[in-house]
Amino acid sequence: MINENAIKSYLLRAFPQARSIDIRRLGSGVQGSGFLVEVETPEGIVPYVVKTLLSEGLGHDYPSDRAAVFLLDLDEFKNLPRHVKAIDVFSEMEDGSIRSIGGGREYYLLMERGEGISYFEDLKSFAQKDRLGVLDRERIVAMAAYLAGIHSVKKDSPTLYRRKLRDTVGHGECLMGVFDTYPDGVLDDGTMSLIITKSIEWIIRLKPKYNRLSQIHGDFHPGNIWFKDATTDSGSTDAVDFILLDRSRGPWGEPADDVTALAINYIFFSLLNHGDVRGAYGEGFRLFFDEYITRTGDREITSVVAPFFAFRGAVIANPIFYPEVSPSQRESIFRFVLNVLDDEAFRYESVDAYLR
Repeated sequence: MINENAIKSYLLRAFPQARSIDIRRLGSGVQGSGFLVEVETPEGIVPYVVKTLLSEGLGHDYPSDRAAVFLLDLDEFKNLPRHVKAIDVFSEMEDGSIRSIGGGREYYLLMERGEGISYFEDLKSFAQKDRLGVLDRERIVAMAAYLAGIHSVKKDSPTLYRRKLRDTVGHGECLMGVFDTYPDGVLDDGTMSLIITKSIEWIIRLKPKYNRLSQIHGDFHPGNIWFKDATTDSGSTDAVDFILLDRSRGPWGEPADDVTALAINYIFFSLLNHGDVRGAYGEGFRLFFDEYITRTGDREITSVVAPFFAFRGAVIANPIFYPEVSPSQRESIFRFVLNVLDDEAFRYESVDAYLR
């Protein structure tokens, strides 16, 4: 369905000479519907077509997906000989009005400014610790509790769950897209192909588990977690309060996406500083998983993390993102990834074994 009255109001503003506007459905296909728009002008009737896309499946699940399709159409229809021309892209707003969003050459996001210190700073400090401090533990518990809370919000949609699985391997910001940014020679084609192939096998295996679909952040890594250290009215400091940045790639998905986004960083920083997983890093890694599983009751999480660890492993091993990683450390990361992909369930209590 389309909002005919709002579209007519928009077109009357766009065509001030129009005497009347008539809209009727032309037909529907597997991706959406088309509507004939006839604008009566002093020179005669001018026909146009309004196209819509279905809001589920084929990567069109969120309004931003559909906007991206139409903006590309607006840019490119005119560049192909004999192709019909696109006139504009317009959006129905919350109040029911129609507004043009076409014609832009670039787009920008305006948002609030966040205050705080990223969790990367905590992870750096762990290098000097054999054990976690009290505040270290409290912050890990706070993050696990937060994820348990948002992941408790469920949605019944096999389409969105399978999309998250598909995107984890094939999206331009995920596994294959990250690999495409690697400089030539950093990772041999055989290893790259093996990781991609095993990850695809995992997403096929996980497709029936769509009952796990949950609200997620989508990029829950330390750079997006800022502890505020805010002083309260009583004068005390709430050092476990944090804010989040840059929610990514849709609001629904597999909880393992968030869990692995944070968890792999305990491994990463320990590798950088010690060559294996030990000390405060190992303790933090196990505490995070223990707390998350205790709070959610989700023991199945260890049986679904593999392709998400593969994606996150590709991120931390990327020399463009982390140039400080040595070739031997990168080799250890990919050894971890392949060993996790080869295991039926992830044994987080013995994480260091996956590096051997």
